[in-house]
Amino acid sequence: MDKKSEGKKFERTLVAAGFGGQGLMVLGQLVAYTGNAEGRNVSWLPSYGPEMRGGTANCSVVISDEKVGSPVVSDADAVVVMNQPSLTKFKDDVKKGGVLLYNSDLVKVEGENIRSDIRAIAVPANTIANDNGSDKVANIVMLGALVAATDLVSDSMCVEMIKEKLGKKKPQFLPMNLNAYEAGKALVK
Repeated sequence: MDKKSEGKKFERTLVAAGFGGQGLMVLGQLVAYTGNAEGRNVSWLPSYGPEMRGGTANCSVVISDEKVGSPVVSDADAVVVMNQPSLTKFKDDVKKGGVLLYNSDLVKVEGENIRSDIRAIAVPANTIANDNGSDKVANIVMLGALVAATDLVSDSMCVEMIKEKLGKKKPQFLPMNLNAYEAGKALVK
């Protein structure tokens, strides 16, 4: 069934956060591009720490059947965190019933109070990325896990966006990106 034909307003929100250079902006852009390709209104709002690469970075994405009123997300359907400071900062921004995906290679949840009213999913993104050829695709592993765990965007359209946005720029890395995406999906399913 088409998401638009369900009769309910479709609006989903995402926050993706980590260190600069971990590819969180690309992850957010791919989600936004996919939502747009599905005929929805989208916003993508990046936020960088003062250091850029190696500093903190996050982005917010809103996908909606209606006009997006504000790109700021404070109550997210999904939060992706790639480092410990991002878990501390954004874990409480997941709305009740939402999903928190965290890179379990770099994020430890012991001592962190993870709420029982959300679904927390550990994704060993760096390990899976390295198994697929490079730790630089850890963000794409997380994207696959995100798509499998939520209804933000469709799987088939997201694959097309990976091919279009990543495959055209560096076609030699497309198979690695697609394999990383599928590995992230497989972990959640």
